[in-house]
Amino acid sequence: MSAIDIGQAIVLGVVEGLTEFLPVSSTGHLKIAEGLMGIPVTDHAVVGFTAVIQVGAIAAVLVYFFRDIVRFVVAWGRGLTNAEARKDHDYKFAWWVVFATIPIVVAGLLFKPLIEGPLASLWVVAGSLIVGSGIMYAADRMATLKRGEEHTTLADAMIVGSSQILALLFPGFSRSGATISTGLIRGLNRVAATRLSFFLSIPALTGAGLYELKDATGGGVGVLPLVVGTAVSFVVAYLSIDWLLKFVARHSLNAFVIYRVIVGVALLGLLTSGVLTA
Repeated sequence: MSAIDIGQAIVLGVVEGLTEFLPVSSTGHLKIAEGLMGIPVTDHAVVGFTAVIQVGAIAAVLVYFFRDIVRFVVAWGRGLTNAEARKDHDYKFAWWVVFATIPIVVAGLLFKPLIEGPLASLWVVAGSLIVGSGIMYAADRMATLKRGEEHTTLADAMIVGSSQILALLFPGFSRSGATISTGLIRGLNRVAATRLSFFLSIPALTGAGLYELKDATGGGVGVLPLVVGTAVSFVVAYLSIDWLLKFVARHSLNAFVIYRVIVGVALLGLLTSGVLTA
């Protein structure tokens, strides 16, 4: 019997698609949803399932930003054979995304036992939601919003890329929340910080999904739930990306900060009362 049925796969696909790119923590929300549905959050097959359905969300990024990605790839290809083309910002940006992914790959391999063990606790999720909210609020207050995407530097990419480790180690912190906040602290405007977060998500989440595929398919989750969950996450994530870019162009992160605190406090209440087990 599959560890996750079709109905649960649909729910988790919706949760993944809605929360992967919003700064509210997809991992945290997935673990809460799994807990409420009685799914063991530390089961290797379940951990693998949640990583694999992220590929649906990444596919949404690839489709949504297809023209940008083609532009970067073409610039990168030209730069490999043409010294003059290496001055193009798009060529540099393509390499920066690659370089900025290295820290999270190293951290993922080094800390995998902790990530799938003690740090998978819902207590960690609740604390990370609340602490991460404070950092997001501070980042929004510190933001100068003076630099656009064309002014992004290697230092920006590396620092923002490295901030993904916070979400990797502390589910509930939010990868997008960490990267967008770090981008704001670096002086990027909200749209530039959010777009950088999207581009950095492509190699990081795709790699995680492919790496965990063996656990999801070989550990008790059927192929059909995987396909359904991934497809649902793709559709919902595409709509979420479009909404988020329009939202951050006109608003601060305050709404997400308030939401995260409410969810974090509510989760603490559910854990304390015994409704949910960590």
